[in-house]
Amino acid sequence: MPGDQICACQVEKTRERKRRHDQRRPSSRQRGYTREWEKARADYLRYHPVCRMCGDTATVVDHITPHKGDKALFWNHSNWQPLCKPCHDRHKQRQERIKTLLARQS
Repeated sequence: MPGDQICACQVEKTRERKRRHDQRRPSSRQRGYTREWEKARADYLRYHPVCRMCGDTATVVDHITPHKGDKALFWNHSNWQPLCKPCHDRHKQRQERIKTLLARQS
């Protein structure tokens, strides 16, 4: 198996871990992603159409510092960045996991 692939048992373990996480997580509306956010997001992407990481078309407005329910940080435009979905889902999430692991070790 090539080094960049994972075995079927690891795929299933990852799916189960994500399922457990999603069951404990508040809904997107409860986290602040309302119609007001959808409008602000569309406006932001109109003015910032390029992914900050790869230069492709941006489709996601990412919070650079996770807001974790902090409304001021959630709506702070200087905490927003345009990303394409692959960069958001792959690279940005990996960065956040590494930060979490490092925080736990210290």
